[in-house]
Amino acid sequence: MEAFLVATGIVALAEMGDKTQLLALILAARFRKPWPIVLGIFVSTLVNHALAGAVGSWVTHVLGPVALRWILGGSFIVMAVWMLIPDKLDEEDTPKSSQFGVFGTTVIAFFLAEMGDKTQIATVMLAARFVGDYVWVVAGTTFGMMLANAPVVWLGDKLVKRVPIKLVHGISAAIFLVLGVIMIVGL
Repeated sequence: MEAFLVATGIVALAEMGDKTQLLALILAARFRKPWPIVLGIFVSTLVNHALAGAVGSWVTHVLGPVALRWILGGSFIVMAVWMLIPDKLDEEDTPKSSQFGVFGTTVIAFFLAEMGDKTQIATVMLAARFVGDYVWVVAGTTFGMMLANAPVVWLGDKLVKRVPIKLVHGISAAIFLVLGVIMIVGL
């Protein structure tokens, strides 16, 4: 249960102001069909994070415990710094047409935008950190993405304007920094 709660919290915070959250806002404004968008976000996130979690679980078997501890600790610290750099949505990340329908467009756009993103990398690190809790990590990171993105689809600009993104990024960075130090120290 710890893996689920930590993964949910970290990803929900990391997703605030992220390019995939901006993509959710754009999809909601463009298509105005929240249910297929939310379902598309869920499916693409589940698949993407299941793959990322598998990579994280695999890494734990390849590296020794000492090397893994240092790599994960350093990765969490790098993630803390990365959280302080605001994301922007690139032109190639936004869907041009809806030939796949709202659901298909959302799945494809979200899956591609999530590749190499903070939350995907966090999923790899969390799966490596919580060895044996792969399912809980993937469930938590997916739930965290849904907590951050579903309200944006339904509430759009109203929600985004009320959330102080810099504060959320600062809190996220502090959490990643603490996790990094804990990993390196070995607590």
